[in-house]
Amino acid sequence: MKKTTVRAQVVGGGLAGVEAALRLAQGGVCVDLFEMRPGKQTPAHKTDLLGELVCSNSLKGTDPATAHGLLKKELSLLGSAALKAAEITRVPAGKALAVDRLSFARALTEAVQAHDLIEMHRQEIVEIDPGIPTIIATGPLTSEALAEHLAKMTGSSRLFFYDAISPIIDADSIETEHAFFGSRWDPESTDYLNCPLDEDLYYAFITELLQAQQVIPHGFEEARYFEACLPVEIMASRGRDSLRYGPMRPIGLEDPRTGRRPFAVLQLRRENLRGDAYNMVGFQTKLTYAEQKRIFGLIPALAHARFERFGSIHRNTFLDSPRVLNKDLSLKGYPLIFLAGQVTGVEGYMESAATGILAGLSLLAKTSGTGFSPPRADTAIGALIHYITDENTKDFQPMNVNFGIMESPDVPKKLRNQARVDREACSFQEWMKSLATGL
Repeated sequence: MKKTTVRAQVVGGGLAGVEAALRLAQGGVCVDLFEMRPGKQTPAHKTDLLGELVCSNSLKGTDPATAHGLLKKELSLLGSAALKAAEITRVPAGKALAVDRLSFARALTEAVQAHDLIEMHRQEIVEIDPGIPTIIATGPLTSEALAEHLAKMTGSSRLFFYDAISPIIDADSIETEHAFFGSRWDPESTDYLNCPLDEDLYYAFITELLQAQQVIPHGFEEARYFEACLPVEIMASRGRDSLRYGPMRPIGLEDPRTGRRPFAVLQLRRENLRGDAYNMVGFQTKLTYAEQKRIFGLIPALAHARFERFGSIHRNTFLDSPRVLNKDLSLKGYPLIFLAGQVTGVEGYMESAATGILAGLSLLAKTSGTGFSPPRADTAIGALIHYITDENTKDFQPMNVNFGIMESPDVPKKLRNQARVDREACSFQEWMKSLATGL
């Protein structure tokens, strides 16, 4: 792409920021990419790498008949850098796309550093100049100073919820004689290491879990959690069988030692390509470190577990996007300022990447004097944009992509899934064609 005289800035080096910076550079725009780490770290990041995944290392499912699969298909058509890096650094995880998080972040960092039109700046941005074309992609861990500045710019109080992270276990410390490899959906798969519990042990575990000491938010803060990523102890408090029908469900698994389905099972997923560390699937937690070691040690396979990373809780910030964002992701009243990523209220890695690409395309359209419209709401990406910019939304909450926010075809229920997939393909292809002619 030919270099232009336009210069823009991207604030934030997460998935949305990386996608936005690369999209602008591919459009010939010179980009100043600002990332405050390592000079100023967040409560969840550990490295100075761009695109570091701080929660799960899973990017969700790939089945094109699901909303997450449709989103990945659309990202593939758009040439997503995050999706390309994920395919290169993929680790076994059944139908899910999971990655070696360090290799994944290194791949994205190298992609940015290799582009001649992107200049990296390791510094915190605390104020936004409305006269400079800018994409704000600072994520849910936006610094306090910038969050306050954005609240003043928008005239809207910022919102927040609490997010929790699952522990990571040293593979050598797992008692494998009390575990077995297998997948819920493929009996021949060795993608997951399963730690079974019988009925007595399961309920004893639940009893201790519910009584365990937790990290408590500040007294003046309401403990609000994202429903799709609840701490395991919160899930357990909703009923003693909640975990057995949730992350510890034994469906599709057979313990080769007994030839029977376990009463409950904790699944461990490879954390990296070497397989020397495992993530506790669905076991995000706000227990104190000492209690994590004690409570999770009740599971026989983890009796002597060494924790490479304990689970933790952190506060995530997002804006009231339906009130402050236009359909092109520009900030109302600030035509050169765009938002992308989880600070907009989308939830999920791939969802953040998608908004980064769209913010980049929108800013490119602005600089070239052409109009920009997102895909229709019967596509995965279009549904996300519609959700975060719908002024009719009253109680705005972060959202993953799902069929519930996508426009549903008016056909009989038994035909709906295929009709939805067919209509999505048609709509997204039409949008891609209009994009090519518009830009």
